[in-house]
Amino acid sequence: EVQLVESGGGLVQPGGSLRLSCAASGFTFSNTYMTWVRQAPGKGLEWVSTITPGGGSTLYADSVKGRFTISRDNAKNTLYVQLNSLKTEDTAMYHCARGDSYGGYVLPDIRGQGTQVTVSS
Repeated sequence: EVQLVESGGGLVQPGGSLRLSCAASGFTFSNTYMTWVRQAPGKGLEWVSTITPGGGSTLYADSVKGRFTISRDNAKNTLYVQLNSLKTEDTAMYHCARGDSYGGYVLPDIRGQGTQVTVSS
């Protein structure tokens, strides 16, 4: 059974940072593209970032480019995203997802329950 469990969310002030983690199990993590998506209150799912199986290539939505950094530790079956210079508009539930986003055009449908990030002063 595929399991994706996110952690690391919380309340942070604008300009602050958080590091989200996603513990994966039930599939061969090291062979799998991984993606972060988010859903703001009252809005649809939005693609955030994707990383290749080996971690050598990453892709970001324009809205987070230069502020967020996706990474992975295949030895630990864990996906990460470092959120820096957070803005109020980054407030959302963040989900990790198994699979490629094909340049941000596809939202993988196997996702975890999410971790809430709230950016507010």
